[in-house]
Parts: sequence; structure tokens; C-alpha cells
Amino acid sequence: MSYFDAASSAPLHPVARQALQASLDEGWADPARLYREGRRARMLLDAAREAAAQAVGCRPDELVFTSSGTRAVHSGVAGALAGRRRAGGHLVVSAVEHSSVLHAAEAHEAAGGSLSRVPVGRTGAVDADTYGTALRTDTALACLQSANHEVGTEQPVAEVAESCRAAGVPLLVDAAQSLGWGPVPGGWSLLTGSAHKWGGPAGVGLLVVRKGVRFAVRGPVDERESGRAPGFENIPAIVAAAASLRAVQGAAAEEAVRLRALTDRLRERVPLLVPDTEVVGDPVRRLPHLITFSSLYVDGESVLSELDRAGFSVSSGSSCTSSTLTPSHVLKAMGVLSEGNVRVSLPVGTTAEEVERFLGVLPGVVAEVRAKLGAHTHTGSRASSRAGGSEEAAAEVAATGSAEVSGEAGPLVVDALGKRCPLPVIELAKVIGRVPVGGTVVVLADDEAARLDIPAWCEMRGQRYVGETPAARGSAYEVIRLA
Repeated sequence: MSYFDAASSAPLHPVARQALQASLDEGWADPARLYREGRRARMLLDAAREAAAQAVGCRPDELVFTSSGTRAVHSGVAGALAGRRRAGGHLVVSAVEHSSVLHAAEAHEAAGGSLSRVPVGRTGAVDADTYGTALRTDTALACLQSANHEVGTEQPVAEVAESCRAAGVPLLVDAAQSLGWGPVPGGWSLLTGSAHKWGGPAGVGLLVVRKGVRFAVRGPVDERESGRAPGFENIPAIVAAAASLRAVQGAAAEEAVRLRALTDRLRERVPLLVPDTEVVGDPVRRLPHLITFSSLYVDGESVLSELDRAGFSVSSGSSCTSSTLTPSHVLKAMGVLSEGNVRVSLPVGTTAEEVERFLGVLPGVVAEVRAKLGAHTHTGSRASSRAGGSEEAAAEVAATGSAEVSGEAGPLVVDALGKRCPLPVIELAKVIGRVPVGGTVVVLADDEAARLDIPAWCEMRGQRYVGETPAARGSAYEVIRLA
């Protein structure tokens, strides 16, 4: 079995395992006590803090350990906003932040604060100048991830940090995905991380607050971790987290070169082996181990299930793989295809043989899923190569068990109500060739993913997306045939 989902949680690093086992016998006591066992536990905790601070690039007394990366984000956002409440109640985030940041932002907004979401381009990166213009005189805090967790795009942290410094606004950086590859550059003010992302044990997070940054702890104040992370420290896990962070950073330069070559291979080969597939994210400014791609005419859940059967563990931002049945907010903000989405994130030690085996399996998996859904590899080109009116289209679609088609005069209407993506897109692709160049197809759909996937299909297939209008049920999506 090849585990290709390190962006969700990396396998426990051997150094973390060794440190965890060794410290179980030494770090069980209360580090706040003055007796021998307590002093020994305190020495382990202090050493771990110093090691983690060196890896992050901060002072040891600026770093506290939390119970998770999410807890670090929530505490960091709440504390920074409270510390600067006299400056104002405005918070700035990017549209592609991790859900932990967005949940904290939504809670701030629900409590009466104001919120600005900075959009991203098609690669998933914010424009530093655009981010700078979102800062206001009443901005209390700005948040920007170092690299995106779904598509791997690196953000212009240093440039945004400079804009924040000029505006007198602290910048909180969520470094969960990138910290294992090295310290985050730029003049950031607060930083968070999560140990299980770099091969440490789950249940350990980092919160760094630079000296001079106004910070007020929210909720009951505990005497531990400078009052910023209540509860008894899990010293064995903390020691393992710090030890593994130093270990992975020590090997990061060499491993990044090796894994980047493997993901470059995937970026090159996947679109050639799987037609109608788009690799998303920045091709250059990206994490070395992560690639995300989306394929037309398949649903992510089926692709993930078949890849799992074939021995590959990957993840997806498709709505059909989510408990909310809504597309990934990251893919939505980027304006790229959400259905048929696959994220491959290679853990340390992944071999070239594993990647080649994945490339050998993937085309057959996608072709099988497309066949089950009644689509063909070249659905769009097949349809556009045939002529005919809406009656012929209706006959073909009816014969394949697809959506109803109508419109002898005027736009060709495809009724895909009640069908989940990618079916509305499949129906659109089947009938686009039934209208002349310049003709219109209207797709009726009530699946949330259609709002993203129909425009994305048009972008990929060279057709013109006109827009969306409300319908009696769902929405009407208008497409003009250009090719």
C-alpha cells in the first residue's frame, strides 16, 4: 500500500518514535514541581522548546506548545484580536485559508467584528498588492498561510508581511504545511504549526507570538505555557514533535529536490495519460511534495475508492467526498474544476517506483469510472464532431439514460435537475455539438458543484460561459458553443 496523503497527516518519523519512547520514562512528572522528577520533566520541556524555536526561527520564550494546530490557530487569532481591540475590529484573511482560520474568522464576525476575504488567482495565490489594499486603519490582524494545504501553492508571505509592517498590522502565518521544509521567511508577527504534518505525533501544536506583539489571552488563564495554552503538557509528545521537526528540516533540502522531481513527473505525465485533466496550483512556487489535479466526467469519491482498491491512499477536494456535499472552498476560490479532484502528497521516502506504479494505475481507474457514469474519455470532442438538432440529441441522451434535452427553437435545454456532479457536466458535454457554433446550451441543475464545474468545464474545453440565472428549481447555466 502506498500512502500518498502526507498533507493530511505524515507518517510518524522514526526520530519521533525514538524520542517518544525514550521520554515516556523521563517526562511523565509535573514540570512545575521542584522535586527531582519534576526538574527532569522541566529539562525535557525546555530542551524541546529550544529545539522547536531554533527550527522555527524565534526565541524560545516566544513559543508555546498547544494541544493541536487548530487550537494554536484559534488561540492565536483570538488573542491577537483581543490584544489590539483598541486599534479596531477588522480582520483580513485570504479566501483559501485552512478551515481552522476561516472558522476563527467566522466566529469573530458573528461576535460583531468585520472581516475581509482577499481573493486568489487561478493558481491559488493572493496578489501581495491586493492583500495590502485590504488593510485598513481599523485592521487588528491579518492572516495568511505559508502554503496551501490542498494545492501546495506558496503564498507571498514576505511581501505581505512588509505591507502589514508598513500599516502597523500584525500578520499571523499558518505554517502547518510548510514548516517541515524550513522556517517561514519574512517579518511575520505570529505563527502556528501542527506536529502531525511533519511526522510528529498528533495532539501537539505550536503558537509563536513575537515579542512586542499585543496579545491578550481569551478565556480562563492557566499558569502553564505563559498562560496561552492551558492544561498539563504532554511532554513525551512535545519532545517527539520537536525532535522530528529538527530531523525533517535537517534533511529537507535534499528530500525536497528528490520529491520535486517525482511531483514534476506527475505534473507532466498525468495530463498526457488521462485526457481532459487539469493540474491545478502554481507550477513553480509550490510545496515540493504535493500535486493536485482534476479530471472531467468523474466523481472524486469513486476515483479515490478505486485507487484505494489498487493500493494508493490519496485525498480529494470534490464535494462528493465531503460530509457537507459542497466543493472545496479552495478550489471554488481558484475557479477550477472541483469534481474528479485528486490530491497526491508524497511522504518522505516515497520511491520513484511507487510513483510509476501510480501512473500505471490511474488511467485505467479514471476510464473505468467514466464508463460507469456513461461518459467517454473524449466526451466533449466526440459531441462537437457531430451535427444535428435537438431531437437527435434528445434521442441519443435518452438512449444513454441521461438528462432530458429540449429546445427545437432557441437554446438547447438540458434538464439535469436532481443529478449530482459530474452528471450535469457530462450531459452538457454530450450535447454541445448539437448546436451550431455560436449556439446556446442551457443546463438546468440544482447541485452546488455545478456552479463551479460548468464554468470550469468551459474554461478547459474552450467554450464560453455566459452566466447563471435563477430557475424554478436550481439554476440555469448558459453556455455558448465556440469550438
